[in-house]
Amino acid sequence: MSKLKPSAEPRTVLLPGATGFIGQHVQQHLLRAGYRVRALVRARKRGGSTLDSRCEVIVASLADRDAVRQAVHGVDAVVYCAGSVRGSRYEDFVPANVDGVRHVAEALGGCASAAPLLLISSLAASRPELSDYARSKREGERVLERRPDLCWCVLRPPAVYGPGDVEMRPLLNLVRRGLALRPGRAGQRLSLIHVSDLADAVVSWAAHPATCRQQTFSIDDGHPDGYDWSEIGLAVAGRPVRQLPVPATLLRGLGALSGMLAPLLGRAPMLTAGKARELQQDRWLCDNSAFSARTGWQPRLSLETGARTLFAETTGAGGR
Repeated sequence: MSKLKPSAEPRTVLLPGATGFIGQHVQQHLLRAGYRVRALVRARKRGGSTLDSRCEVIVASLADRDAVRQAVHGVDAVVYCAGSVRGSRYEDFVPANVDGVRHVAEALGGCASAAPLLLISSLAASRPELSDYARSKREGERVLERRPDLCWCVLRPPAVYGPGDVEMRPLLNLVRRGLALRPGRAGQRLSLIHVSDLADAVVSWAAHPATCRQQTFSIDDGHPDGYDWSEIGLAVAGRPVRQLPVPATLLRGLGALSGMLAPLLGRAPMLTAGKARELQQDRWLCDNSAFSARTGWQPRLSLETGARTLFAETTGAGGR
């Protein structure tokens, strides 16, 4: 983990999205590194088990500009972890992925001395034409690109897994049992990152924001050229696994059906036609070199180690 120089007074970091999968790990890493964490949460999240008792809690919506201005007052950095990953149309993603970023940027721009801002985006933002989600993440980045007055940075992680994950976990469970559902063509290669390494990267940025000013970085676990599904199987299951190709027409059809049924079910879908296009891409790859050169950060957890730790924790908790 990144080492910080001792200081008489811990620095304060505002953390929108502190109760989410990534946010809860970021809060813990920041606290262990000696930062104070000011968690910006919605009312329904207050007192949730994912909020550490040491966090200062501000209950407010990112849509409330006045509340956001008050939240950024006096902080030394902002790490924007808020985001929407589910939705049946572009407008479902805009409040958290675009508007919230804009409101935080505007609030910082109104401060006499603006704190640096880190946006946790997604590798999907590199291909905004694929899905409403990818487009919204790219638009959130563009909000910052139009702010030359701010010291901002964007991190684009690939698929993130680890304790508390509910998206990658079902796929990894299947792989562990010997079956890999391959959504892309044979030879598909994917970068991955353990959530602990991503949170550690956030701490590294917090110690070196000026070196990352107005830069966008895609980071992963350091495995050269990502993983193909055979390598994923060996890392997660410890043995060769059977690959079951998912036909593109079936995947797209399921995505379209999920989108149509969402209003009836009353829940935003995860799989949509756009998400299906994302899953079918031949390459989702990252390169750590630029971010590592500026911050000294290096990933610690390979997929093999990360998966072994993840499933050992699950077994210890009685299984889930």
